[in-house]
Amino acid sequence: MADTKSEAKKASAKGDAKKADAKKAVAKKNANKKKPNVFQRLWKYLVACKGELKKITWPTPKQTTKNFGIVIAVIIIMGLIIYGLDRGLFALLDLIMGVKAA
Repeated sequence: MADTKSEAKKASAKGDAKKADAKKAVAKKNANKKKPNVFQRLWKYLVACKGELKKITWPTPKQTTKNFGIVIAVIIIMGLIIYGLDRGLFALLDLIMGVKAA
């Protein structure tokens, strides 16, 4: 029985050694591969960017005009709110401290 266990351990150790050697060989093979030069990598990146740009759903001119109008309206409304708050707070300050507007 002891012989069977020791033989199994030896076989297992040999199998592990072979697996480790195979992993080292693969790692060495990958290490020997050179990275593409900078221009090849740049070209690959630009081609990928072009492919991604083709996937984008661009808004129509009508949608763009509508969105532009919404943005301008919100800017004007927010400007008026800020202007009103500024004038109101300055008037309050005038009542409290007697500061006159320039």
